[in-house]
Amino acid sequence: MTNTAKILNFCRGNFAKQERNVADLDDGYARLSNMLLEAYSGADLTKRQFKVLLAILRKTYGWNKPMDRITDSQLSEITKLPVKRCNEAKLELVRMNIIKQQGGMFGPNKNISEWCIPQNEGKSPKTRDKTSLKLGDCYPSKQGDTKDTITKEKRKDYSSENSGESSDQPENDLSVVKPDAAIQSGSKWGTAEDLTAAEWMFDMVKTIAPSARKPNFAGWAN
Repeated sequence: MTNTAKILNFCRGNFAKQERNVADLDDGYARLSNMLLEAYSGADLTKRQFKVLLAILRKTYGWNKPMDRITDSQLSEITKLPVKRCNEAKLELVRMNIIKQQGGMFGPNKNISEWCIPQNEGKSPKTRDKTSLKLGDCYPSKQGDTKDTITKEKRKDYSSENSGESSDQPENDLSVVKPDAAIQSGSKWGTAEDLTAAEWMFDMVKTIAPSARKPNFAGWAN
């Protein structure tokens, strides 16, 4: 009677590939001023808008360019969002003057005083009504101190992008606790997956600017 042995081959190649998932400045980096980074952290942007903004920064400052031709498919590849959603978020950032556009070229607007943060008034953007979103008033930041972030006037919050509610509902209805919410602040809320994505984005910000202020995660998860 002979004894047989079964030899198991463990592939070392897969482990080597997984170990390389570590960020390194030698692989490239983007130079970004602390004032601009803190202004981004203080801006009341949605999760999609912030992801598209980071992708545009990667495609411009990541190549030491102020502007460049950036397609929606390139943004989709970085953000892992549908091409249509990337286009919508990109155009919203352009309307807010956070992103500049010259023909088919896009790039960050370093003049923070030109940024126009939308007033959340009127009907929900989902209604496609003409009064759904007002971009008329700007909220300039103080430029004398790099620690100053964008200042904003008080405004009414509208319903979360994750909900089916519209902002013309009574104000007391907007503060109802959402059963699926992992984080909630007023009418803004997000699921556990949304919160994880928001925390990941802030971790990316802190790698560039460790002194960046902690944002309202409920707004980022929105």
